[in-house]
Amino acid sequence: MDRTKTIVRTGIIGIIANLVLSAFKAFVGILSNSVAITMDAVNNLSDAMSSIITIIGAKLSAKEPDKKHPFGYGRIEYMSAVVIGVIILYAGITSLIESVKKIIHPEAPDYGVPALIIVAAAIVVKIALGLYTKKTGEKVNSDSLVASGKDALNDSIISTATLAAAIIFITTGLSIEAYIGVIIAFIIIKTGYETLKDTISELLGERITHEMSKEIKRTIKSVEGVRGVYDLVVHNYGSEKLMGSAHIEVDDTMNAVAIDRIERDITKKVYLENGISMTGISIYSSNTQDTQAKEAYAKMKELVKDYKDVLSIHGFYMNSDAKEIRFDMVINIEAKNKLATHAEVLKKAREMYPDHNVDIQIDYNFSE
Repeated sequence: MDRTKTIVRTGIIGIIANLVLSAFKAFVGILSNSVAITMDAVNNLSDAMSSIITIIGAKLSAKEPDKKHPFGYGRIEYMSAVVIGVIILYAGITSLIESVKKIIHPEAPDYGVPALIIVAAAIVVKIALGLYTKKTGEKVNSDSLVASGKDALNDSIISTATLAAAIIFITTGLSIEAYIGVIIAFIIIKTGYETLKDTISELLGERITHEMSKEIKRTIKSVEGVRGVYDLVVHNYGSEKLMGSAHIEVDDTMNAVAIDRIERDITKKVYLENGISMTGISIYSSNTQDTQAKEAYAKMKELVKDYKDVLSIHGFYMNSDAKEIRFDMVINIEAKNKLATHAEVLKKAREMYPDHNVDIQIDYNFSE
């Protein structure tokens, strides 16, 4: 499946559907003097613009990597989603202003059967378009399509409210459509805000899910010779460009040839099974024959239990000949006094082994 072609095709369907709906609603809204239907038309127009931006973003993000951008242009899709969020937000604010004006200076609408038929048809079209776009977006991992799909489903709610306002006016003579317009505006604003919030969060760099972390570590651990996997970090350069790094623990008796074989096996297997390019694999050596090292490791694990912000230790190695002890200590990334905790643990560890050079590095829980 060509991801870019799928996004473009879905975007074109969205453009055509929204332009047709916008034209009909604008025509009916002006003739019937209905602010709710007119605002709904504006919303459909903004959706068409969103689809155009989605297509442009998909095309640009598919560009091949070059010297200036060696990881490709995948993140352009996130920028597209930000632009879509801004457009939705602007449409919502504009709709709110116009609706409030109609509340202050009310004008009675004049609904006809064609208006009701068009609004009813729009509900069906928007539900179908929203489900299709959102499902396609999830399938090809496109934030822009998912955002457009959610917006279309919100539009079906908006059109339903517009239809309800029209029916209430026809049956009771009570005009509430300006107030419905305010509700519509707030729904549009909420959608725009959520789109911006979610996309900006991804641009900043979100932590990978527990499930993804677990799967990648499982893959790495399945390689013969790997005793443990730590410090997994995955960088997102677009839905199809994920870069990862990790520390692995191996026996201290291994030579460079054996370690090289392990690293190559990991790189190949993680890419094939998880779709991630491992750009860095660092090594921790693990004591295999030193009983004193096992005792020291147990003592250090017991020591950190008194600190709630210390999640674990790993990469422990004790060199009895050189009188060295080194390990990494994982501190909760949200902890307030990280350096103070590190200093205190280091002080106590050195007091426990005054004849050794104790080195403790701080690690954070970048992934589960």
